[in-house]
Amino acid sequence: MHEQGTIAAALCQAKHFGIFPPRKKSVKKERLILKFLFTDIEWLLVSPPGTQARMKRIEAIIKPFKLEDVKEALSGIGVEGMTVTEVKGFGRQKGHTEIYRGSEYTVDFLPKLKIEVVLSDNLVADAVPAIVKAAKTGKIGDGKVFVSSIENAIRIRTEETGEQAV
Repeated sequence: MHEQGTIAAALCQAKHFGIFPPRKKSVKKERLILKFLFTDIEWLLVSPPGTQARMKRIEAIIKPFKLEDVKEALSGIGVEGMTVTEVKGFGRQKGHTEIYRGSEYTVDFLPKLKIEVVLSDNLVADAVPAIVKAAKTGKIGDGKVFVSSIENAIRIRTEETGEQAV
Protein backbone atom coordinates (compact mmCIF):
# COMPACT_ATOMS: atom_id res chain seq x y z
CA MET A 1 0.00 0.00 0.00
CA HIS A 2 2.78 2.40 0.93
CA GLU A 3 4.63 1.64 -2.31
CA GLN A 4 1.52 2.39 -4.37
CA GLY A 5 1.11 5.68 -2.52
CA THR A 6 4.70 6.62 -3.34
CA ILE A 7 4.20 5.82 -7.02
CA ALA A 8 0.95 7.81 -7.07
CA ALA A 9 2.70 10.78 -5.43
CA ALA A 10 5.51 10.56 -8.00
CA LEU A 11 2.97 10.49 -10.83
CA CYS A 12 1.20 13.58 -9.44
CA GLN A 13 4.50 15.46 -9.11
CA ALA A 14 5.57 14.51 -12.62
CA LYS A 15 2.18 15.63 -14.01
CA HIS A 16 2.40 18.89 -12.02
CA PHE A 17 5.84 19.74 -13.42
CA GLY A 18 4.79 18.99 -16.99
CA ILE A 19 7.01 15.98 -17.55
CA PHE A 20 4.39 14.35 -19.71
CA PRO A 21 1.07 15.46 -21.14
CA PRO A 22 -2.02 14.20 -19.32
CA ARG A 23 -3.17 10.84 -20.72
CA LYS A 24 -4.67 7.62 -19.48
CA LYS A 25 -2.69 5.90 -16.72
CA SER A 26 -0.55 3.10 -18.06
CA VAL A 27 2.30 0.91 -16.94
CA LYS A 28 4.53 2.43 -19.62
CA LYS A 29 3.94 5.93 -18.24
CA GLU A 30 4.69 4.82 -14.67
CA ARG A 31 7.96 3.25 -15.81
CA LEU A 32 8.89 6.47 -17.61
CA ILE A 33 8.23 8.52 -14.49
CA LEU A 34 10.12 6.16 -12.22
CA LYS A 35 13.04 6.18 -14.64
CA PHE A 36 13.00 9.99 -14.60
CA LEU A 37 12.79 10.19 -10.82
CA PHE A 38 15.75 7.90 -10.29
CA THR A 39 17.95 9.14 -13.13
CA ASP A 40 19.13 12.17 -11.16
CA ILE A 41 21.02 10.09 -8.62
CA GLU A 42 22.26 7.42 -11.01
CA TRP A 43 25.66 9.11 -11.24
CA LEU A 44 26.10 8.50 -7.51
CA LEU A 45 25.88 4.77 -7.95
CA VAL A 46 28.35 4.09 -10.75
CA SER A 47 31.93 5.24 -11.23
CA PRO A 48 32.65 7.10 -14.46
CA PRO A 49 34.12 4.87 -17.18
CA GLY A 50 37.89 4.53 -17.03
CA THR A 51 38.19 5.42 -13.34
CA GLN A 52 39.48 3.06 -10.71
CA ALA A 53 38.04 2.54 -7.26
CA ARG A 54 40.01 4.56 -4.72
CA MET A 55 38.44 2.88 -1.73
CA LYS A 56 38.68 -0.57 -0.25
CA ARG A 57 36.47 -2.58 2.08
CA ILE A 58 38.26 -4.60 4.72
CA GLU A 59 36.26 -7.46 6.20
CA ALA A 60 37.87 -9.24 9.12
CA ILE A 61 36.49 -12.33 10.84
CA ILE A 62 37.98 -12.44 14.33
CA LYS A 63 37.54 -14.08 17.72
CA PRO A 64 35.09 -12.09 19.86
CA PHE A 65 37.50 -11.36 22.70
CA LYS A 66 39.90 -9.63 20.27
CA LEU A 67 37.44 -6.86 19.33
CA GLU A 68 38.83 -4.22 21.71
CA ASP A 69 42.41 -4.89 20.58
CA VAL A 70 41.45 -4.53 16.91
CA LYS A 71 39.36 -1.43 17.61
CA GLU A 72 42.28 0.25 19.41
CA ALA A 73 44.72 -0.71 16.66
CA LEU A 74 42.47 0.78 13.97
CA SER A 75 41.83 3.99 15.91
CA GLY A 76 45.59 4.28 16.39
CA ILE A 77 46.10 4.61 12.63
CA GLY A 78 43.22 7.04 12.12
CA VAL A 79 40.26 4.81 11.23
CA GLU A 80 37.15 6.61 12.44
CA GLY A 81 34.34 4.09 12.03
CA MET A 82 33.56 0.43 11.63
CA THR A 83 30.65 -1.98 11.54
CA VAL A 84 30.72 -5.04 13.79
CA THR A 85 28.40 -8.01 13.30
CA GLU A 86 28.11 -11.17 15.37
CA VAL A 87 28.49 -14.14 13.02
CA LYS A 88 28.98 -17.90 13.27
CA GLY A 89 31.15 -20.05 11.11
CA PHE A 90 33.94 -22.55 10.79
CA GLY A 91 36.98 -23.13 8.66
CA ARG A 92 39.79 -25.59 9.20
CA GLN A 93 38.91 -25.48 12.89
CA LYS A 94 35.78 -27.55 12.11
CA GLY A 95 34.08 -26.65 15.38
CA HIS A 96 34.52 -28.63 18.57
CA THR A 97 32.68 -30.96 20.92
CA GLU A 98 31.30 -30.00 24.32
CA ILE A 99 29.85 -32.05 27.12
CA TYR A 100 26.67 -30.69 28.66
CA ARG A 101 24.90 -32.60 31.47
CA GLY A 102 26.67 -35.79 30.56
CA SER A 103 25.89 -35.67 26.83
CA GLU A 104 28.41 -34.84 24.14
CA TYR A 105 27.43 -32.20 21.58
CA THR A 106 29.20 -31.14 18.41
CA VAL A 107 29.36 -27.39 17.93
CA ASP A 108 29.96 -26.85 14.20
CA PHE A 109 29.51 -23.11 13.96
CA LEU A 110 31.68 -21.10 16.30
CA PRO A 111 30.86 -17.54 17.35
CA LYS A 112 32.99 -14.92 15.60
CA LEU A 113 32.82 -11.20 14.91
CA LYS A 114 32.87 -9.66 11.47
CA ILE A 115 34.41 -6.20 11.30
CA GLU A 116 33.78 -4.13 8.18
CA VAL A 117 35.71 -0.96 7.42
CA VAL A 118 35.71 1.11 4.23
CA LEU A 119 38.89 3.16 3.78
CA SER A 120 40.70 5.20 1.20
CA ASP A 121 43.49 3.27 -0.52
CA ASN A 122 46.25 5.08 1.35
CA LEU A 123 45.09 3.69 4.74
CA VAL A 124 44.72 0.05 3.66
CA ALA A 125 48.46 -0.70 3.80
CA ASP A 126 48.48 0.25 7.50
CA ALA A 127 45.05 -1.12 8.44
CA VAL A 128 45.48 -4.73 7.32
CA PRO A 129 48.70 -5.38 9.29
CA ALA A 130 47.20 -3.59 12.30
CA ILE A 131 44.15 -5.90 12.24
CA VAL A 132 46.28 -9.03 11.79
CA LYS A 133 48.64 -8.08 14.61
CA ALA A 134 45.82 -7.18 17.01
CA ALA A 135 43.66 -10.25 16.25
CA LYS A 136 46.43 -12.86 16.20
CA THR A 137 46.67 -15.40 19.01
CA GLY A 138 48.76 -17.91 17.06
CA LYS A 139 46.11 -20.60 17.48
CA ILE A 140 43.75 -22.17 14.98
CA GLY A 141 40.58 -20.14 14.43
CA ASP A 142 42.18 -16.67 14.60
CA GLY A 143 40.16 -15.66 11.53
CA LYS A 144 40.65 -14.11 8.13
CA VAL A 145 40.94 -10.67 6.52
CA PHE A 146 39.45 -9.90 3.10
CA VAL A 147 40.12 -6.77 1.06
CA SER A 148 37.90 -5.75 -1.86
CA SER A 149 37.40 -2.66 -4.02
CA ILE A 150 34.51 -0.27 -3.46
CA GLU A 151 33.08 1.61 -6.44
CA ASN A 152 31.47 4.44 -4.54
CA ALA A 153 30.07 5.47 -1.18
CA ILE A 154 27.36 7.99 -0.35
CA ARG A 155 26.81 9.65 3.01
CA ILE A 156 23.04 9.86 3.22
CA ARG A 157 22.80 12.96 5.43
CA THR A 158 25.02 15.25 3.33
CA GLU A 159 24.99 13.35 0.02
CA GLU A 160 28.80 13.46 -0.08
CA THR A 161 30.26 10.81 -2.35
CA GLY A 162 33.49 8.90 -2.72
CA GLU A 163 36.27 9.23 -0.19
CA GLN A 164 34.59 12.25 1.45
CA ALA A 165 31.69 9.98 2.42
CA VAL A 166 33.88 7.59 4.37
